[in-house]
Amino acid sequence: MKFWYELLTPDNMTPEEVEKEIGIIRQFLEELPQKALNLGVRILLSVIFLLIGIWLIKLVRKIVKKSMNRASVDVGVVQFLDSFIKVCLYIILGFMIASGFGLDAASVVAVVGSAGVAVGLALQGSLSNFAGGVLILLLKPFKVGDYIKEDSKGNEGTVTEIQMFYTRLLTFDGKTVILPNGSLANTSLVNFTAANFRRLDLTVGISYDSDIKKAKDILNDLLNENPLVLPHKDKVVVVDELADSAVVLAVKCHVKTEDYWTLRGQLLEDIKLSFDKEGIAIPFPQLDVHMEHMEN
Repeated sequence: MKFWYELLTPDNMTPEEVEKEIGIIRQFLEELPQKALNLGVRILLSVIFLLIGIWLIKLVRKIVKKSMNRASVDVGVVQFLDSFIKVCLYIILGFMIASGFGLDAASVVAVVGSAGVAVGLALQGSLSNFAGGVLILLLKPFKVGDYIKEDSKGNEGTVTEIQMFYTRLLTFDGKTVILPNGSLANTSLVNFTAANFRRLDLTVGISYDSDIKKAKDILNDLLNENPLVLPHKDKVVVVDELADSAVVLAVKCHVKTEDYWTLRGQLLEDIKLSFDKEGIAIPFPQLDVHMEHMEN
């Protein structure tokens, strides 16, 4: 005690004050192991509660998704609600764990409410994307599985997910494009697969020396023979343009949406092979130059 007295006694402190300070330090040191133990137990319980909460959230999401799938709910709605439920449940779980450390959830909500303007400005982009996702699900300009192209940046691909804030597209070359729902809801876009069928437009040039009628007959035969061409829709083969180096023929027919690219590739190949077999020339760009002799 004498050591502590000599160490902690300034000139302006009385022995009683020093004794009181030493008692406080002694009490703190005596309570420190118990407080550390309590904190460790609280952290351990919080970790266990977190793991149980994560498992319960996954279980709830799984049950909700199965229920909506049984009810034949649109895939985009299922994905959107799943992401919304996930965010909400994790926020609730975070508040519950924080309350275990003495954080009053009501006080946090009051602070957030009083700072609503600042929070609204900070989350303006996220709120816009959330509202855009709701509009997409309500108005249905596209759904999961549709092939779309948006006009703002020219991104295009097959819609794979409609989440709470973003929509995912898968391009032809396997890239994943993530687009904000707010941008998609406020820009024009083309949905190539909204209808059950599409019109296929092809142009092919033949030389001016080739027989136009024969070329048109070949093209009509190819359309009539291909099973992917819809027979009850109009099929047209006409002269579309008298270009500089070729007579351009336009081929128009209708095809099921899912067969569009297959038919396009088949027709292009069949046209080339048939024209080669029948002697119909497909010219390359050329320029005829006529030279006249000038006398002095």
